[in-house]
Amino acid sequence: MTDLPGLTRIRSNMSERFDCDNCKESLYGRKYIQAEDNPYCIPCYDSLFANTCDECKELIGHDSRELFYEDRHYHEHCFRCFRCDRSLADEPFTSQDDALLCNDCYCNEFSSKCVACDKTVMPGTRKLEYAGSTWHEGCFICNSCQQPIGSKSFIPDKDDHYCVPCYENKFAPRCTRCKQALAKGGVTYRDEPWHKECFVCTSCKVQLAGQHFTSRDDSPYCLKCFGNLYAKKCEACNKPITGFGGGKYISFEDRQWHQPCFTCSRCSVSLVGAGFFPEQDEILCRNCNSNL
Repeated sequence: MTDLPGLTRIRSNMSERFDCDNCKESLYGRKYIQAEDNPYCIPCYDSLFANTCDECKELIGHDSRELFYEDRHYHEHCFRCFRCDRSLADEPFTSQDDALLCNDCYCNEFSSKCVACDKTVMPGTRKLEYAGSTWHEGCFICNSCQQPIGSKSFIPDKDDHYCVPCYENKFAPRCTRCKQALAKGGVTYRDEPWHKECFVCTSCKVQLAGQHFTSRDDSPYCLKCFGNLYAKKCEACNKPITGFGGGKYISFEDRQWHQPCFTCSRCSVSLVGAGFFPEQDEILCRNCNSNL
């Protein structure tokens, strides 16, 4: 409210003149207002110095309570919410496109609505925003355990949101070996999920993820264990013949040789692609067989 200059009434004293500085009419016996060191009658003061109400466009007289906001002035009864017409004289308010709005109307029209409770998210309150939607902090809860997610990590599933433990318990695949949830990563063997650390050789328990391996009776084995346990042995070096890694071998009757090991038992010449002669436990090249 603006402070007005002093309103004064003087007694008549005709010995000297005392006139309004604007209209020059005598102020003896009349109320006047002193402004800028000069006296003014009430009508002249209002016409010269009073502000115009931004709402009703009329002068705000000296006897009216004047309210102002930024560079705009209002009668007290004109300082009202543009939407609901509530008096803003003693209420918090804001301005939107030069229109004055009470807090309730501003929030209803311009603030976000919580998608969970459909109530206004008041300015200054804690909220969460995701994918173009807004929640009160306490309304953004896990769809499973119903606990507020807050600033913790969460996983969306269609229109629902889950805290990480609940999502893993509800949706994540479970390791074939340990039956615990696979949050991420892992390997697939025979269309079944495994933790990397759980996918190991059936014999020596070394991890097989990223390694060459084979299987027997649906059980995985590293190549070394499989060769030692199940592969046939080379007649010459007695080491396993696995055929892994592109290795070739020779088979004759019920005996097998690594290709480099398939040599004449007497002179050690390679017999790969050549004729040979079995002699009891030995295999001989043509020359060694002729010398018998």
